[in-house]
Amino acid sequence: MTEAEKLDAGLEYDFTEPEVRGRKFRAVKGCQKLNGIDMTETAAREAAIRELFGSAGKSPVVLPTFHCDNGGNIHVGNNFFANYNVTILDNREVRIGDNVMIGPHTLIATVGHPLSPAKRRAHCAIAKPIIIGNDVWIGGNVTIMPGLTIGNNVVIAAGAVVTKDVPDNSLVAGVPAKKVRDLENDVFE
Repeated sequence: MTEAEKLDAGLEYDFTEPEVRGRKFRAVKGCQKLNGIDMTETAAREAAIRELFGSAGKSPVVLPTFHCDNGGNIHVGNNFFANYNVTILDNREVRIGDNVMIGPHTLIATVGHPLSPAKRRAHCAIAKPIIIGNDVWIGGNVTIMPGLTIGNNVVIAAGAVVTKDVPDNSLVAGVPAKKVRDLENDVFE
């Protein structure tokens, strides 16, 4: 298998391999384009988001400065909002539902590195997908670790580090994030 095929299969891969790095370079260019468009040019910004992301629903908004590792692995629903300085390391798929707001300085990371120094020296990484449900509010300075599922109607308090799945209708906070209480779901569909 190539290193890119290993990455896509969820296996350990060399993140310096040219095809893998090519994905990052494409994303860097797409982010530079998006970040360079004036905030008042909403149609041009939306077009750049759609060009960079794998898919986007109605009315996506991404404020500068946005960064990602691939772009094509990001799939967002309707009314997606990413505030200033959001980073999504989408080496694997990141699926985000409808009506999701992400606070400033948030990191969503599908990729991690081994504990072994020999493997880190060999540029090894492993990536796992992340799923975020509908009606989620992610506060500022949040970190979401690889391989997690965040349910529907979830609030993640500012500064939280999410290391485990979060069930529907939950408020989580802290480092590591823990459930604080249940949330009412007052949306009638």
